[in-house]
Amino acid sequence: MLDLQGYEASILKGALITIEVALLSLLLAMLLGMLGALAKLSSMGWARAIATTYTTIIRGIPDLVLMMLIFFGGQMLLNNSLYAINESINEWFSSNNPEHEWVAYLPDYIDVSPFIAGVLTIGFIFGAYMAETFRGAIMAVDKGELEAAKAYGMSSLMTFRRVLLPQMIRHALPGFGNNWLVLLKTTALVSIIGLEDMVRMSSLAAGSTKMPFTFYMAVAIIFLFFTSVSTGLLKLVERKFSIHAR
Repeated sequence: MLDLQGYEASILKGALITIEVALLSLLLAMLLGMLGALAKLSSMGWARAIATTYTTIIRGIPDLVLMMLIFFGGQMLLNNSLYAINESINEWFSSNNPEHEWVAYLPDYIDVSPFIAGVLTIGFIFGAYMAETFRGAIMAVDKGELEAAKAYGMSSLMTFRRVLLPQMIRHALPGFGNNWLVLLKTTALVSIIGLEDMVRMSSLAAGSTKMPFTFYMAVAIIFLFFTSVSTGLLKLVERKFSIHAR
């Protein structure tokens, strides 16, 4: 039994934050993945080009580097843009109303929340992987069934909802499950941008108690528990869709 020296509550609280980041990131990744997949299969060249550029760049850069670039670089870009907008508003108002002094009310600096930054970054990263997973799943659906749906007079939206989506889910589940497990483990990276997830809380506890092995082993066990539960649930879902397919 691991002796966590009274840090159990803080680590469990960090584990809850880890799950929240993972689930919200998954929702964003699924949205971006579906949009990316549809764009890559679109007849519009500009949509295919944007989606291909997105998936190529994101899958070619390490997650840690992307986390640092998006968090620090994005925050710097946002605040520089706010400063430029404020200056432009003040200059325009002063030139048109010289008798009045005007100060723009936009904030000069925005401190981006590590939680929001973590969710956006991980969701953005895994949206590229989901796009490829969904694209392959869509291509695996029998085109004859889609043509039959159109022949019956179904609209594009109805064809997608009643014919394409259910079969796409069945084909996408193996890749989707793998992406989810990797995403879940990738949440450990949010500790480097200051989010108090279980990795960061364990790191602080390890520094205070000089017991790094104990606390990092606790994190490993919690992650293993999360992934084991996820694997079991994914198997149940895959079995359900396999029954419908048979």
